[in-house]
Amino acid sequence: MAEVEIAAQAYVKMQLHAAKYPCRAVNGLLLADKVPEVPGGECLLLTDCVPLFHNSLALTVMLEVALNQVDLWSAANNQVIAGYYQANNHVRDTSLNSVAVKIADRVAEHVRGAVLIMLDNTKLSSDYSGPAVIVHDRQDGKWTPKDKNLVMWRDWTGTRSVVSELMEDRAYGRLVDFDEHLDDIRRDWSNGHINERIGALSPTANGSA
Repeated sequence: MAEVEIAAQAYVKMQLHAAKYPCRAVNGLLLADKVPEVPGGECLLLTDCVPLFHNSLALTVMLEVALNQVDLWSAANNQVIAGYYQANNHVRDTSLNSVAVKIADRVAEHVRGAVLIMLDNTKLSSDYSGPAVIVHDRQDGKWTPKDKNLVMWRDWTGTRSVVSELMEDRAYGRLVDFDEHLDDIRRDWSNGHINERIGALSPTANGSA
């Protein structure tokens, strides 16, 4: 199995999305600059994420609209949809439900080495010392937890520090997901303002050296 590296920009925005809607399930898409050509090849670097929904994760029509828009936008920025993330609404529930599997399967059809990340709500706090993610990859048609030794962090201490600062600043209130964009198309689901803030706090926020 290939290694996966999660850049600060992707991780922090996943946490902000979950923090903005602590009593609801949320989901989103993970972006990468480059995807391994063969399983077991070079590391998959997840550079960013796009928050999708918080009202209903299973709205097929809205999902298709979101997938099409994110696909076009990411391609224009030399990126590709390389994974899916989800946080369930129950605090201790990190199980894969049918929605997570269905959307992750869609991503995996187009990207070899795609991942599915479940957020661990019990660890979504700047006080917790470890990452609040459970990374899965697809083996023999099934999503299974990935070996933690194959999940890399360029600067975990720095990433944790960014999470702490943005949580204290309540930056999650300024994060925009696709649900909010559909309510008001002037709202930017790419969250450029959040990306700039994360970049100012972490020189390697999007995985760049």
